[in-house]
Amino acid sequence: MGATAEKLDLTEARIAGLTLPQGGWSEATRKDALARLRAMGLPGRRDEYWKFTRPDLLTQASTPTAAVFHSDEAPIFDGTDALRIVFDDGVFNAEASDALALEHVSIERLAEATADIHWAKGMYGVLEAAGQVPVERPLAALNTAFASDGVLIHVTGKAPRPINLVYNHGDDASDAILHHVIKLDAGAALTILENGPAAARFNKVMEVDIADHASFHHVRAQGRDHERLAATHIFARLGTESTFKSFTLTVNGRLTRNDCVIELTGDDAIAHVAGACVGDGDFHHDDTVFITHDAVACESRQVFKKVLRNGAVGVFQGKILVKEGAQKTDGYQISQSLLLDGDSQFLAKPELEIYADDVACSHGSTSGAIDEEALFYLRSRGVPAAIATDLLTLAFLAEAVEEIEDEGLRDVMVARLEGWLERHRS
Repeated sequence: MGATAEKLDLTEARIAGLTLPQGGWSEATRKDALARLRAMGLPGRRDEYWKFTRPDLLTQASTPTAAVFHSDEAPIFDGTDALRIVFDDGVFNAEASDALALEHVSIERLAEATADIHWAKGMYGVLEAAGQVPVERPLAALNTAFASDGVLIHVTGKAPRPINLVYNHGDDASDAILHHVIKLDAGAALTILENGPAAARFNKVMEVDIADHASFHHVRAQGRDHERLAATHIFARLGTESTFKSFTLTVNGRLTRNDCVIELTGDDAIAHVAGACVGDGDFHHDDTVFITHDAVACESRQVFKKVLRNGAVGVFQGKILVKEGAQKTDGYQISQSLLLDGDSQFLAKPELEIYADDVACSHGSTSGAIDEEALFYLRSRGVPAAIATDLLTLAFLAEAVEEIEDEGLRDVMVARLEGWLERHRS
């Protein structure tokens, strides 16, 4: 079924304001992505996977205006021993970045990798295109076509320290489109950190190909800006006995849509996706996850917790698809919200689709108010109401935060949550 005339008009208006990069090994892929985008059209509220979230703020032709957010708070991973790569409004900042050199890791900028032959030619846009079935993801196709920069990372062994991707917003009206491609060879290991406000409107794709016995860890913080409009996408493919683990903390932003599409293609692979968010007021946060089991004895976990108040809205759409032959699958999915007032909303759509008979799959979603008995217990022991609420909030979020494997990074996330809650005490 083709796109409607209204969607096509919207798509052409958005495309008209962008420049398609020309030449080099990515040109054919970009043109293919543009053709796919024109065929499907940008998302609208009638699309099944956008019925809970307004896409127009992300698809309108004009770039929204957002005030630059200044804070005395240090960037979240500044105290972590990591290789730092900085983008200002989607443009690489060489002066603020470390040298792009790390043992067992090759790092290049997408904008500078213009040769006709490149290892990324067989990967750029490949996982994104595969991730368009069975659910169309037009904003990801737009990204593949028009991404102006990003990093191409090839990991041949165990990286000695993480890579920290920092996104800064330094203009009052900007639109950033970044595309990262990460390839891990057999037995390799890498941790990617991400943080920063990026731009008034941010569109990012990360494609991750994880070979047999390789390990990829991803920890992301979205929380230094109040006006962010962001659409992010992770497309990952896992080989035999490989590991993918991703955690996202979100504490600010007007509209955030995080898509994660994972395919387990090798036996005994493990994929964990988790997120914690706390929203206050004009805040809309959407986690949309699609995990496909296409191999034997694989494990997947989806753990998402949202704390909402003053009219904030949280969305979770999570699906586990178990294909025929993917026996001994272990799939777990939980999404929960803590509503601190009667004005906030949590909208959930958990799904299981199973075509194998030897599986252990479960999903659940709950929404509720703070535990009054636990609150009374803390109050009766002299804990002020605001602090008691914060303690119970942190306890509620703990299951998601504990998905971070590195204890040091886990402590960093907890500290950032504690700081946000303290600043927002009523």
